[in-house]
Amino acid sequence: MEQSESADGPPVEALRAVFDVHEVRSDGRRRIYYGESLVPEQMLVREIWPAFREAGYDVQAQVGDLGQTDVVIVEPASQGVEGVPWKNIALFALTVLSTLFVGAYAWYYIPLSDITANPLVILRAWPFTAAVLGVLSVHELGHYAVGRYHGVNVSLPYLIPFIFPFGTLGAIIRMRGQMPDRKTLFDIGVAGPLAGLVATIIVTVIGLSLEPMTVPSRVLVGSSDTIVFNNPPLLDAIATVLGRPTEYADPRTVVHPVVIGGWVGMFFTVLNLLPVGQLDGGHMVRAMLGERQESLAAAVPLVLFGIAGYLHYVRGLGLNESVGLWFFWGLMATFIAYNGPAKPIDETPLGPARMAVGLFTFALGAACFLLVPVQVIPG
Repeated sequence: MEQSESADGPPVEALRAVFDVHEVRSDGRRRIYYGESLVPEQMLVREIWPAFREAGYDVQAQVGDLGQTDVVIVEPASQGVEGVPWKNIALFALTVLSTLFVGAYAWYYIPLSDITANPLVILRAWPFTAAVLGVLSVHELGHYAVGRYHGVNVSLPYLIPFIFPFGTLGAIIRMRGQMPDRKTLFDIGVAGPLAGLVATIIVTVIGLSLEPMTVPSRVLVGSSDTIVFNNPPLLDAIATVLGRPTEYADPRTVVHPVVIGGWVGMFFTVLNLLPVGQLDGGHMVRAMLGERQESLAAAVPLVLFGIAGYLHYVRGLGLNESVGLWFFWGLMATFIAYNGPAKPIDETPLGPARMAVGLFTFALGAACFLLVPVQVIPG
């Protein structure tokens, strides 16, 4: 039985123009309309979206096969963070602890026995933690700020604690509801890499300006395998401008761990700009090229597998010399390509200004790319 609509409820008259309503039900804050769509699914959402969005509602449609009931789901649009984001806070605290521990042990060379005897000694690694979490958080907050500006329901960042070598796997945000148009999709997608790269450059400049670290002799004597993080072109360019070295003749001298925060920012920028799935690059290219993005996304895994094959069969590198890294991301790209980027309701193409910003952002990402970013050299 159809329920009455309140005057301040969803603009049901806009729905009736393209949807024959048979029944209305309430499910918490959601209102569900059952009936028959008079137009194709994509057109249905496009026709009713403006009126519902103006009234403060998000809307989704599910159009079934011939003879099946069609459904329109309406719920109030989120107005921001509701309540205390305990999950975000807990993950942030855990990631602070994991990066402090990894930073103290791996980058400040504090013995595990000292950490066990006095756990507070890990606080000495706070510059490393601030650098790594700074670049990752600014990246995700860029998405969040622009998403809120456009009225899109986005979550606060979720930081992901991990172990070596950085103490974290990065950070993510969640986007809910419909994407209004390609401009909004592009703005949200590009905001993270640009904000993150600004933070990355600042962190790299600070790190290179700090005094280098001295590696304890016990580490040099007792070490077997050595993990080498090769410099991306952008890091070398910053060092050249500052006139600061990134390597020293004395093996006991290494750059300050804050520089690693800049390296992390550059590496994660490269991964995020892969034009597949829900990655930033996937959103950006979907906004820039429309549905043609799918063809480009299908080629990305092949390119990554090709890089792994080239490094192994042509250059003779092993799995621990970035061959395994690119093969792994080839598999990841294959998996996430099936879950494509958000589909905007309005498919109006981007203007030349946004297209230029997109090309500029991918150029900056290319300046962070290395064929062999990480190597494990046997002792």
